[in-house]
Amino acid sequence: MTLTFSNLVRMGALGSRSLMEHKLRSLLTMLGIIFGVGSVISMLAIGEGASFEAREQIRRLGSTNIIVKARKPESSGSATESRKRMVTYGLTYDDAERIHLLFPQIEVQVPSRVIQEDARRGAVKAPARIVGTVPWYLKNSGLRLTAGRFLTAEDIRGVQNVCILDQNAVRQLFPLVWPIGQDLYLGSQSYSVIGVVENLAAASGNGNGRKGQGEVVQVFIPLTAASRRFGETLVRRATGSISWEQVELHELTLTAPTEAAVLPLTNSIRTMLKSFHRQDDFEIVIPLELLKQAEATTRIFNIVLGSIAAISLLVGGIGIMNIMLASVTERTREIGIRRALGATRTDIALQFLAEALVLSLMGGLVGIGLGLAIPKVVSAAAGMKTIIKLSAIVMAFGIALVTGLISGLYPATRAARLSPIEALRHE
Repeated sequence: MTLTFSNLVRMGALGSRSLMEHKLRSLLTMLGIIFGVGSVISMLAIGEGASFEAREQIRRLGSTNIIVKARKPESSGSATESRKRMVTYGLTYDDAERIHLLFPQIEVQVPSRVIQEDARRGAVKAPARIVGTVPWYLKNSGLRLTAGRFLTAEDIRGVQNVCILDQNAVRQLFPLVWPIGQDLYLGSQSYSVIGVVENLAAASGNGNGRKGQGEVVQVFIPLTAASRRFGETLVRRATGSISWEQVELHELTLTAPTEAAVLPLTNSIRTMLKSFHRQDDFEIVIPLELLKQAEATTRIFNIVLGSIAAISLLVGGIGIMNIMLASVTERTREIGIRRALGATRTDIALQFLAEALVLSLMGGLVGIGLGLAIPKVVSAAAGMKTIIKLSAIVMAFGIALVTGLISGLYPATRAARLSPIEALRHE
């Protein structure tokens, strides 16, 4: 028989009629393909969504940014001495000035100090991470202002007692009141709320974390107010101990002119800081490197997820082969009659291949529907972002068709090789 489009359509229709004679058996055979295709699409969508959110968080730090953070060095001496002595570490205003003078190509500097104090409004109290910073912090941090305004140059020059809260702070301190224009206490000073920003996870590594007092909220105040109201010395109290830490700046965010300049500038800045710091009291975070690592992890993650999900397709292919071999045994006499009436071995093979492909085609289409539905359910139920890519759908459906074709080859070949005389004798 010549392989024309009309003949292929006819063979597909014939295969479909044969499968409809055993609806339940055909449905059960397709389940492996359905769940295989659905799991490939949905798992890749969930994985892509999770990695996208991770990449976005890193990208918001700025691909051309260099973040220099203060880090408390390892304590030396006895435990009693470490609990009672003054510890001086971290970045200084001199460091910021040196970077400005030695690296004029750096476009933006964002200094910040971090103080851990309670934020209070009446009887309501929440542990707060207070960030003393400058007006251009908002742009370079990637934070989004949701209400009111951020800091201005006048706030810095006037050492104003104003603050900006994140949404966690609003939820804990102003659950029933519009926060803009309200007052709250940070330490012993009253501050007026002038803005609200979206949540940003509290940075670690500054030795400011406290446990057991609820969720830490973010509060932003002018850098000058942070220095004048809280001073350069931070007091750390714990059970049975008290210590003093002197830190001028906890963080410097630098912006390189291009992505290509990030690594060279980072190496130069690290060398310069080491020459002026006698202890290992700073660390440098490069969002560009974190972004590249996240992208590499995403590729590995997708390969692993795709491989695991592809096992379901393999199981589905085994199910198709199994049912097609059973079909060959059941229809041995039919094959003999067709051969006696002039059908060739190619005709017989194509008939069984068509049935296998119809099974994988229908299973693949239903599986695509399942794969599109599962990420929607996950997004609605768990609040996770999912991203369905066309390439994942094409890959899953293509693998399903190839699996069906390969699984049908052996049964089709076995049916085509049956002797017509022995097939007619079969009971």
